[in-house]
Amino acid sequence: ILLVVIFAIQRDQDFRCAFDDVVVYDHGSADATEEIARGYANVSFHKGEFLGFGATKNLAASFAKHDWIVIVDRDEFVDAKLLDTLQTRSLSSDTIYILNFKAFYKDIQVKHCGWNDQKIQRLYNKAVTGFNDNHVHENIIDTGMKKELLAPGNMEHYSYMSISEFIIKADRYSTLYADDNALKKSSSPAKAFFNGLYSFFRTYVLKRGFLDGYVGLVIAFSHMVTNFYKYMKLYELNKKL
Repeated sequence: ILLVVIFAIQRDQDFRCAFDDVVVYDHGSADATEEIARGYANVSFHKGEFLGFGATKNLAASFAKHDWIVIVDRDEFVDAKLLDTLQTRSLSSDTIYILNFKAFYKDIQVKHCGWNDQKIQRLYNKAVTGFNDNHVHENIIDTGMKKELLAPGNMEHYSYMSISEFIIKADRYSTLYADDNALKKSSSPAKAFFNGLYSFFRTYVLKRGFLDGYVGLVIAFSHMVTNFYKYMKLYELNKKL
């Protein structure tokens, strides 16, 4: 399920903004998302296919009335400080703005594992740039662009609410990686094994995931599994093609 929420911003002479245009792009939800979204006058609701994360976000942004775009996934929340920053900060169209992310498993903040205080590009002017076409690990195209951290404030990311979600995402993301890199990158069972092993060591030891208790162990093991399967799937796919 992919749900992308886009806040399109219109700037006035005082550089203040109001979210008068919220785009909700929905692929596969089975709850009351559509009913809730259509209940707000400033929200436009769109259902569509999943084209890969990069292309889908570009499609969602195309429905926005204004040029300044803030991407918010279905498991993310803008905190009060970031909201105030977005409403008052002067923006430059030649700059991509980076947001600080706080990560959570259920309601537990993850302070290590490489998850805490991640800096991710999320605010941009769609008349100048957009996302690349990567199926997974998509990024805003930043060639010739300046980059700047937008602060204060955080995006809160509640990416997993159960261990089952780790398993589902590991399968999905590893498949997307293999599809993206078929015949572009080489792979082998040995590469899959050692990449998976190193991924666990890096997350649990080097990035001090052990300090997050059992949550750190779950995350490190999930990273290991995802890396193992993405290279194994790529190995199989390359052989098939």
